[in-house]
Amino acid sequence: MSPEIVGIGEILVDFVSTEPVSYIEALTFRKCFGGAPMNTLVGVARLGSTAGAITVVGDDPFGQFLLNELKNNGVDVSRVRIRKDVRTTLAFVVNEPETGERTFIFYRAPWVRGTSVDALSPKDVDYEYISSSKILHVSGFALSGNPSRRAVLSAVIHARKEGVKVSFDPTLRLDVWRSEKAVRGMYGKILRLSDIATFSREESEFMFGTQNPEEAAERALKYGVEIVGIKLGEKGSLVKTRDGRSIHMPAFKVKAVDTTGAGDGWNAGLLVGLLRGWDLDKCVAVANAVGALVVTKHGAITALPYKDELNKFLENQGLNIRI
Repeated sequence: MSPEIVGIGEILVDFVSTEPVSYIEALTFRKCFGGAPMNTLVGVARLGSTAGAITVVGDDPFGQFLLNELKNNGVDVSRVRIRKDVRTTLAFVVNEPETGERTFIFYRAPWVRGTSVDALSPKDVDYEYISSSKILHVSGFALSGNPSRRAVLSAVIHARKEGVKVSFDPTLRLDVWRSEKAVRGMYGKILRLSDIATFSREESEFMFGTQNPEEAAERALKYGVEIVGIKLGEKGSLVKTRDGRSIHMPAFKVKAVDTTGAGDGWNAGLLVGLLRGWDLDKCVAVANAVGALVVTKHGAITALPYKDELNKFLENQGLNIRI
């Protein structure tokens, strides 16, 4: 049997600056697990649901590091392909001192050829594995070029035919796309095939042309999506559904160290809640709590909570919620 949630797309190593300085000034970087859909899978597994990965790593030490991290976190890696002809994809991450914004430099196409993110192809997809899952989680990053675009689209179309819910996270990184028009066109295509879509504030503004999260969510719902989430950072999150429900929940107050992976953790909390049939308020509260905990340490998965940690955090916040 497949895991409850299967994730397909990119996996890579994030080298995160240990100081809030520019790339030019940064001297030391911490090696961290990365890749939006895989971060979410780790979050799902730590919260007690089952998760499995469809992705590619290089036959190199960085690929082995990523595989070990997945295994150590209880994510099924039986559908991860190890290839000798590619190098595992790398990214460098800093929080720019002037703006505080997190920025990425990716070592992958179109800048570097022959990396693992761009090697995923339809032949790497186990369609029966997807058929027996409940949710297929995909990232827009892997849609930026072929053959990974074809792989993700084929997986999504298959999931739809089999009645498996499709969860889409844009993971907008403009520098790996040909043009903004290409991004919007592909995102529109995948939204029409998705049941759940979650955006950062910047991603919703880019895609829907408005700074108003309510308007952005309404525009997303017009694509046929059932549930739309917009992550608003320090302002919490907004979730709207096709049947008219709407929740705007404030963020939990924590000391932020590194925002890398916060949105992926938020996705994990939401998806686990939906899997378990929780009411929407509980789903959003748990998603916000997971996202808040992620920012308290460097790296995308370092602070992703296990069930007991999350329950303790929620209790300390005065909430009668347990997972």
